[in-house]
Amino acid sequence: MKVHPIVHHISQLVLCKYALVVCIIAIGGLGWFLFSFHNQNAKANTNIHLLQANLQTETQQLASTSAALRDLKSQNQYTINQALEKKITAIETTYKKSVTDYQNLLDLKVSVKDTSALDKLFTQSLSYLAATNYASADATLSDLSNQITLQQQKLAAAQAPTVNAPASNAAPGSGFSQQSVSTDRGTFVVDIIAGDISSTKVIVDSASDSDCSNNCPVLPLADYVSRNGAYAGINGSFFCPVDYPSCAGKTGSFDTLLMNVKKHYFNSDNNVYSTVPAFIFADSYVRFVSQSSQWGRDTGPNGVIAMQPALVIGKSVAFNGSDEPKFGSKGARDFVANKGNTVYIGTIFNATMEDSAHVLQTLGMENAINLDEGGSTALWFGGYKVGPGRNIPNAILFVRK
Repeated sequence: MKVHPIVHHISQLVLCKYALVVCIIAIGGLGWFLFSFHNQNAKANTNIHLLQANLQTETQQLASTSAALRDLKSQNQYTINQALEKKITAIETTYKKSVTDYQNLLDLKVSVKDTSALDKLFTQSLSYLAATNYASADATLSDLSNQITLQQQKLAAAQAPTVNAPASNAAPGSGFSQQSVSTDRGTFVVDIIAGDISSTKVIVDSASDSDCSNNCPVLPLADYVSRNGAYAGINGSFFCPVDYPSCAGKTGSFDTLLMNVKKHYFNSDNNVYSTVPAFIFADSYVRFVSQSSQWGRDTGPNGVIAMQPALVIGKSVAFNGSDEPKFGSKGARDFVANKGNTVYIGTIFNATMEDSAHVLQTLGMENAINLDEGGSTALWFGGYKVGPGRNIPNAILFVRK
């Protein structure tokens, strides 16, 4: 169909007007975008300038603070405080060393008659301490510690039986045996006593009848044996001897779980969550728990005793060394262990704690824990086999059924 020229002209005008409007809108949008971008860019530049100004201010403040710190360090008060901290550290270190050495010296006195040379060294260290000469005190205590170690080594070698003990890596079925046990750590002499619960009642006796925190009663092992009609016995828990300075205010006390022959549980409240291993001795079974928290307060058994460290658990060595100096030194090591329903007590001579663990595994023990040692070491079978040692707060005893 042919379009009239006027209509065509009008259409062209409308299209041009529409295009012009679109162009104006596009140009306006571009202008607004450019204006907005310019404003944002201006704001960004302003923020950058502000940040730069803040950074410069912070840098100046940091420089000022650093200068003040350097000034403070140069002042006498700062120097005095630094010197005071060093002095306090020296006092703490030397004091701890003196307490440790003194307690080791006391343990040594139980078995060595003449310790006068060591006593003189300790007295000298105290004189240096009194004069606040910590360097000399520390040097003297180090000398004392070395000499105590030498004496302990000589004592450990001397305590081992002089008679050649028969070589055997098999634990006795009953009674007492002294034997040489060959392990991957060397050969060790062992005094060991076996008690099968089918014929032996294993009990734990204590000098106190109830919980005690200070000035607690103690007895020699022979008294525990006598008053219970036992045929064998050994010292029990770690405790605080009256002659240890660190035990002031808690002499004779021990803090691990124990049930005595009168069915009293000692230290029950503070061992609810204890990780210390324990043995439970009953008429028809022997039970071992790797943590005291696994045991309730059943009074059915004949005795319960917790001690540490565990030496053997499930026939495997459970102790592989620690940072405790006493555990790494050679000496007499006391233990209680089981193989099935046979309970073993005894002493391993001239051994470290780790040595004793390997000895007991070699002997085929299923479970074993360490007992107190040092000046407390005592083992009885028809008389003292080892000891008597110092008086003790509790003991493990074998009584014939």
